[in-house]
Amino acid sequence: MMEVQGRSMDALVLSLFLLCASCGTSAEGFGANQTAALLVDASPESARMMSENLFGIFFEEINHAGAGGLWAELVSNRGFEAGGSVTPSNIDPWSVIGNESYIYVSTDRSSCFTRNKIALRMDTYCDDEGPYGCPEGGVGVYNPGYWGMSIKEGEVYKVVLYVRSIEAVNLLVSLKSSDGQTFLAADRIIAEALKMSDWTKVELMLEAEGTDTASRLEITTSKKGVYWFDQVSVMPINTYKGHGFRKNLAAMLENLKPRFFRFPGGSFVEGEWLRNAFRWRDTIGPWEERPGHFNDVWKYWTDDGLGYFEFLLLAEDLGASPVWVVNCGISHKDQVDSASILPIVRDTLDSIEFARGEAYSKWGSVRAAMGHPEPFQLNLIAIGNQDCSRTNYQGNYLKFYSQIKSAYPDIKVITNCDASSQELDHPADLFDVHVYTSASDMFSRVQQFDQLRRTGPKAFVSEYAVTGNDAGRGNLVAALAQAAFLIGLEKNSDVVEMASCAPLFVNAEDRRFNPDAIVFNSWQQYGTPTYWMQHFFKESNGAIFHPSTLQSPSSVRNLAASAITWQNSEDNESYLKVKFVNYGNDIVNMNIVVFGLQTSIDSDGSKETLLTSHESRDENSFNEPRKVVPVVSMLQNAGKRMDVILCPHSLTSFDLLLDIDGHKSAI
Repeated sequence: MMEVQGRSMDALVLSLFLLCASCGTSAEGFGANQTAALLVDASPESARMMSENLFGIFFEEINHAGAGGLWAELVSNRGFEAGGSVTPSNIDPWSVIGNESYIYVSTDRSSCFTRNKIALRMDTYCDDEGPYGCPEGGVGVYNPGYWGMSIKEGEVYKVVLYVRSIEAVNLLVSLKSSDGQTFLAADRIIAEALKMSDWTKVELMLEAEGTDTASRLEITTSKKGVYWFDQVSVMPINTYKGHGFRKNLAAMLENLKPRFFRFPGGSFVEGEWLRNAFRWRDTIGPWEERPGHFNDVWKYWTDDGLGYFEFLLLAEDLGASPVWVVNCGISHKDQVDSASILPIVRDTLDSIEFARGEAYSKWGSVRAAMGHPEPFQLNLIAIGNQDCSRTNYQGNYLKFYSQIKSAYPDIKVITNCDASSQELDHPADLFDVHVYTSASDMFSRVQQFDQLRRTGPKAFVSEYAVTGNDAGRGNLVAALAQAAFLIGLEKNSDVVEMASCAPLFVNAEDRRFNPDAIVFNSWQQYGTPTYWMQHFFKESNGAIFHPSTLQSPSSVRNLAASAITWQNSEDNESYLKVKFVNYGNDIVNMNIVVFGLQTSIDSDGSKETLLTSHESRDENSFNEPRKVVPVVSMLQNAGKRMDVILCPHSLTSFDLLLDIDGHKSAI
């Protein structure tokens, strides 16, 4: 968020500040043409604690969110498996350096890895001496990564590759500019004949001497011979908490302070066909031995370097509770009969033991061998994804539920069946709700859960998003509609346990689903207004909810508001946060009245945060990443009674510092 005082701002943000950010100080002079009031009941007897895990994040391998995104591996198709197990295989995006007179590249099934047998064979016909001299720079292969590798000067990159050759080896491994003309980093692999007749793992540490956001990896030689390569990796040493996640993207997740992390999908869990569903066993252990699989829902290959273990690790790094979504024997196009589902149930129990088992248990020992002897805190399991209407779902679900509860009674089991409109006919701790709709309909859903039964399983709104024409690529109006929806969830947090938006990430080079919260390419990223909107709700987890009443004429129907008390963990200061969504076109003169508050308000430490823009459909972009971002200013008139201005198409938060000593109240 942008601090107003003491910082320079560009003309756009400054104009917004003059128009709107100062609105909270006085209604005078701004031509407000609508008037309303909010009565906040802050009395202790009306207060209610909200869910500790109310707002979190949902990750799906979609839009190259992980492969080529959050997971920092720079090589695409590092094991040459993306073309399938039949040879000759498509090795895209690998390409040849040199013409067919000098080099021939093919694939065979000679790899030393039993679960991914495809290897690249490179026959070179030229030499550094004699009549068939190699062209300058030699011949070989190169990999451009995921639409270009971002290489930064001074950063160190770990290159790993497996090599086999009967002949003497003299290979140059380099990181070069996109046109192959400029060296950024390089090292040689030199070995005598027969030294690499068996598969040999080679590790190189390359320090970049230049920067290029669209670099490539090259493996070249000027020696005649036959070479085999497999499992070629380039990873930056500098990753989020050293665990292999791209720092700039993981930091954006950390800044949301998510209390849960749902993974790995979504439709990615199901697959179009079960043969392509996410299988956790294939994604653990050494990365070289992971077979990878075709993400047939979103139509691209993933090597599963970002696997079950890494998802658990990221949840722990973020301080978020993992929500493990398991395949329940159902894909988009086929399903397992309930009479035959027990092996898949057993597989899920094994996955739980991998996460939670002691280091001496069968699967806990596998986790310990991967460097994490202590169990992960896995307490939430979702059975399937959007499968409630499928023929075998209920029969399959009941077997999962009974087996999981028998072995792990503390785990909360989540059903796909939405109980917001009718009662469940099967046991569950939580029920999953997905909301994809237009902006206007999303705003109207502020009261969706008002009539929900106050007993029984609670709701998990695991996927919500404004979609369609009015969403653009993630604009302000979509963010405001979603903010109003979340205010409704706050009001109903006694029956809504958790909520997360979808999708989380999109690689700008591969938009499979739109809009998304975070947009990135090989080297940069920005948050859409939806991403910044979520910052207004990150203090709601475990906060105290205070009922409030909007009093407005019938002409003012585009408002939503809530009030909470939260404590800042960094300085232990407490705040009364009052949030407003003004979804309409008019300025609103709002009178805030707080009654029943047991402490006074310190006007010196109170702040206003505003998310708005000139046009309701404004978006952020790589060219203007901060066009629509929250602006923070000091709130000089903070007190139990305040007259404030709500700008058109805005989300506004007033954080009123609670003064325990009671000496600095504005009223």
